[in-house]
Amino acid sequence: MKTNDYVKYMTEQFMNYIDQPKEKREIIKHEKEETKESFSTNMFGMLPLSIALYMKKIQSRKNKKSM
Repeated sequence: MKTNDYVKYMTEQFMNYIDQPKEKREIIKHEKEETKESFSTNMFGMLPLSIALYMKKIQSRKNKKSM
């Protein structure tokens, strides 16, 4: 993509954003915040979740043995 095309695209996107009513922009902003992934998932993928589930499984096994 040429620089001129990129500037034209960014200008169009900016103007579309500015032309929207403030309420609609706030709704879109809140929707993005709700669907945003957590930092650990964003940076490391499913690895933190898998480790957490594994640790939970180990703890539940220890609790069953101690009872």
